[in-house]
Amino acid sequence: MNYIQTEIDGVWLIEPKVFSDERGYFMEAYKKEEFDANIGPVDFVQDNESKSSFGVLRGLHYQKGEYSQAKLVRVLKGKVLDVAVDLRKSSPTFGKHVCVLLSEENKRQFFIPRGFAHGFAVLSEEAVFTYKVD
Repeated sequence: MNYIQTEIDGVWLIEPKVFSDERGYFMEAYKKEEFDANIGPVDFVQDNESKSSFGVLRGLHYQKGEYSQAKLVRVLKGKVLDVAVDLRKSSPTFGKHVCVLLSEENKRQFFIPRGFAHGFAVLSEEAVFTYKVD
């Protein structure tokens, strides 16, 4: 996987290595040892999935204090415009955002650390979106 640090420290775009042939494709979506070596340890404890129709806006969601969550997100079907907003008051990038296109074609993943609001807008007819959370 290719780990790309965005303009906000701690927010990462991850591009998997996709092996395609006439049968379809194979990729590793998550490998703990590699993730920890590039981003740092995150204790993912739950996977969530949502399905949304064109034009649906989900977010901006965030959790505070002990309920704060880091998220590793990706699109299984469709296309979304995904946004993370830095709400860490002590951060030099407080109030700034990172916006990325996630789709079933590009297979990119987006890591959003604790302290960020997160949301996405569906750009395709429908989108199936998955969240790995700590």
